[in-house]
Amino acid sequence: MKIVPAAQGWQWVKRGFALFGRAPLGWILAAISYWMVMTLVGILPYLGVAAALVLTPVFSVSFMAMSREVERGGRLELPLLFAGFRAQLPALVTLGAIYLALVILILAATQIVDDGVLMRWMLLGRRPSPEDAEAGGVGAAALAACALFVPVILAFWFAPVLVAWHGMPAAKALFFSFFAALRNWPAFLVYGVSLAVVAGLAPGILFSALAVGMQGSRSAAGMLQLFALVVVVTLLPAIYASIYASYRDVFGEGVRDRPAGEPTGTPHT
Repeated sequence: MKIVPAAQGWQWVKRGFALFGRAPLGWILAAISYWMVMTLVGILPYLGVAAALVLTPVFSVSFMAMSREVERGGRLELPLLFAGFRAQLPALVTLGAIYLALVILILAATQIVDDGVLMRWMLLGRRPSPEDAEAGGVGAAALAACALFVPVILAFWFAPVLVAWHGMPAAKALFFSFFAALRNWPAFLVYGVSLAVVAGLAPGILFSALAVGMQGSRSAAGMLQLFALVVVVTLLPAIYASIYASYRDVFGEGVRDRPAGEPTGTPHT
């Protein structure tokens, strides 16, 4: 584990988009396929949202595997989307179950603010009524959930890849991920601000400009939806690739990693 300069946070964002630029069509196909799989899982009654959360670490490893393949000059092929299912799957599912439990606990804690409106929306798909939305409780609950979720993000940032490629148990991976991210908080702060500008502010400005420019056009709604889709399928793989870049900087030098599916007893250099 290394401590990197704060400026590396911006480099992670740049390297993420650079990796996307090496194989844009492959990344877009992978992102659309991932979205379709998670949508199909998510529509399962009651269990859909839980299953999607449990599978999040598994697919995270898949995107890490795709990022590494592109970095090494290989072809980005669709089967890599399921690479996470071939490496330490029981431990990754355990990690996903912990993730699900923490999400439920955080949403349960927000009941103090909005009487459970946000929790019912996120877990059961029950949208807030106009009265609840106007009351402002949902917004306050969302802010509280975001604040409580920060330590969870730190703990899970590197954990899936530490489980899959380094053979760590789930608890140990969470511990190492949390403290690796915490010790590199300047770089993560720069990363968060940079990503907010590149992936949030810039697309928002473009979307607003497009909406104003196409006001009154019959095709406005369709064009805006297409723009939103392009943004999503571009940002999703680029963000995962930036996470891979952060992993390579913090863990990649000192610890030998393994391709997805390779037994943990056979180190890969």
